[in-house]
Amino acid sequence: MSDERLVADVVVERMRSWGVPRLFGYPGDGANPLMAALRRAGDDPEFVQARHEENAALMAVGHAKYTGQVGVVMTTQGPGAVHVLNGLYDAKLDHVPVVALVGQQNRSIIGSQYQQEVDLQRLFADVAARFCQTALTAEQVPMLLDRAFRTALTTRTPTVVVLPHDVQQLPAPDLPHAHAIMVTTPVWRRPVAVPNADDLAAAAEVLNAGERVALLVGQGARDAQAEVLAVAERLGAGIATSLLGKPYVDEDHPLVAGTMGHLGTTASAHVLGECDTLLVVGSNDPWTEYYPPPGQARAVQVDAASEHLGNRYPIEVPLAGDAAATLTALLPLLHERTDHAWERSVRADVAAWHQVSADRAQVPARPVNPELVVRTLSAQLPADAQVSVDVGSVVYWYARQLRLPPGVPAHLSSTLASMGSALPYGIAAKLAHPDRPLVALAGDGAMQMNGLAELITVARMWPRWTHPGFVVCVLHNEELGEVTWEQREMEGDPRYEASQALPSFPYAGYAELLGLTGIRVTDPAELSDAWSQALAAQRPVVLEVLTDADVPLLPPYPAGAEKLAKFRAGLEQEPSSEHARELLEIYRAMEDALTEQRQARS
Repeated sequence: MSDERLVADVVVERMRSWGVPRLFGYPGDGANPLMAALRRAGDDPEFVQARHEENAALMAVGHAKYTGQVGVVMTTQGPGAVHVLNGLYDAKLDHVPVVALVGQQNRSIIGSQYQQEVDLQRLFADVAARFCQTALTAEQVPMLLDRAFRTALTTRTPTVVVLPHDVQQLPAPDLPHAHAIMVTTPVWRRPVAVPNADDLAAAAEVLNAGERVALLVGQGARDAQAEVLAVAERLGAGIATSLLGKPYVDEDHPLVAGTMGHLGTTASAHVLGECDTLLVVGSNDPWTEYYPPPGQARAVQVDAASEHLGNRYPIEVPLAGDAAATLTALLPLLHERTDHAWERSVRADVAAWHQVSADRAQVPARPVNPELVVRTLSAQLPADAQVSVDVGSVVYWYARQLRLPPGVPAHLSSTLASMGSALPYGIAAKLAHPDRPLVALAGDGAMQMNGLAELITVARMWPRWTHPGFVVCVLHNEELGEVTWEQREMEGDPRYEASQALPSFPYAGYAELLGLTGIRVTDPAELSDAWSQALAAQRPVVLEVLTDADVPLLPPYPAGAEKLAKFRAGLEQEPSSEHARELLEIYRAMEDALTEQRQARS
């Protein structure tokens, strides 16, 4: 081919203008001109080849979450486009900016039922509802790319630009100053909004009047950690977090009650269940049954996305604004507490939960208690680490047992809850910060879904990382554990062997086959040394721990008490569930003791 600049080259140049360091994808004929342009550009931006387009899209989401920048995924038409949908929905539901560049057949054959022809505008209409466009001319392309990036950043959603093969091959456009030609600029700045004085005063009136104030903190508080703590201390308030908000508070602080919801802590359940005033900061968490009952608490909500205001709970004062700036403006209007009874109650509940979580981790299991696996990591997690977490029962242990050092990011597919995301997320995090160790937590179901394939990507890439630390901890119990407990909890049904049992697989041995390090743990006494060895290794490690599928996913009390009857009903129908019933009763007794302690205090 000649040295003539093509539209495909313009696409690559525009990505550089938007500061894109890398994009994730898998090649195919619909995107071949783009691949050639990346080659001509000297791999700037870098192209990262995943093992599957779904994983490439999840890597783009991971990049957005760990860096705060736009994640970019590139794919071909047809099956490649279909495969990226899952990752794009992950971005949509967790509100992160991702741009998908999707190849398509030539314009002349669209509508002819040609090979791999899919109506991409219709396919992406929901997931990329804020911006999904097909380039029909060379002159459109710079404008479409600018709008896609700007919309993704402004709305924190995925956007899509469809690039037909023949459009990619057109000569690069010379954009004249003329009618019907749009010349745009690749620039964007994040707005910092602060509510007006009247709204701030109204919010302060509600918060000052409350006797039992609780904060619910979400990912919107990413840049407001100091401000959240200052408000909580001023009000003597308990702090509960959404799952996405967990990394943005210091869980060692005595007012931090931990994660809310069915996978959360007893302390968060008490704080939210007994408060009379609620301040929601940057959270859109859907587990509304764990919020205060409507009418119990007066509520104020702070969110930069005004469409979230009042979305989950009856809000008396909505504050549309940046979390840090809004809380900074609100703080001088808040009164210092003189009655500290509620604060003492919160501190006692937090301390009691810390003891219960420690006790839970020490419950004997067959062979290893998964809670102990994650708790042991807490004591050794490096201060500069990054953490990725998969979907399944491992999320419960992460939420309840892992204390993140300040500044350690941890991300997972939260609202979509897409299994198999820990390895794609972890790879994206490691590429963004190759000098920092990465720990990925996954169950064996998630590893068999996506993780084993992407370990091949890790084996390919790791020699060029400045820090070799990449530890994949696999909780191996040969069970789709979360769904098994859901069958019992939600339906009162017994475990269904055909759907729940997983084939055994030698995860540590597979790592060795790939040239990585494999460590296999079958005894809880081996855990501390195994984590030390894994974190100190000079190459990526798969830490395979044989864990007990019968450790119950008991929701935090008081809601957990309501689940016991169904748990028991399901277990009674399982002839071999004696061990699970024993463990459930141990956990129930811990919760009962905690309830008795609270009653005695009050």
